[in-house]
Amino acid sequence: MNLIIRQATPGDLAALLRFQQCVVEAERAFDPTIKDGSVQYYDVAALISSPDVHFLVAECGSDLVGCGYARIEAAKHYLRHRVHAYLGLMYVDPTHRGQSVNGKIIEVLKAWCRGRQLTELRLEVYSGNQAAIRAYQKAGFAEHLLEMRLGLNDAMAETDAKAHTHTKATTDAKAHTHAKAKR
Repeated sequence: MNLIIRQATPGDLAALLRFQQCVVEAERAFDPTIKDGSVQYYDVAALISSPDVHFLVAECGSDLVGCGYARIEAAKHYLRHRVHAYLGLMYVDPTHRGQSVNGKIIEVLKAWCRGRQLTELRLEVYSGNQAAIRAYQKAGFAEHLLEMRLGLNDAMAETDAKAHTHTKATTDAKAHTHAKAKR
């Protein structure tokens, strides 16, 4: 495979917007809160032209087969580092997965970050997306923080609440019966 990792250009915008929709579609399986239809996570054109972003594409022959960017952003005031790089829109076409495309993109992004004296990289991945988690672990990332949610209108939340109520009622009834038997 003749793979070239290069900086994205405005000429890559159509492919990058398509990649973004592929990411959205893949993430819908892990996130029931994503809106239906076309969703734009990122302003890709603005990211390509930003001096605080290094946006890369992976090119195989004349085809774009992957992408990812590093964006310099301010860290929370209580952290040791003042700024970090956030990695986003990490995508590899399914026909090129398992060929280290993502790892090569990350290596170039790491080098760009080191050249700017950044010492911290961050990214987000759904906890259920085990393939992505393994790929990021292979690139040196470690789990750090788990964001949790509770959708109060979700069917699962209602089921969980009913199960909790049933369990509590059963436990209370058993305790009451046990106490009554002791009398």
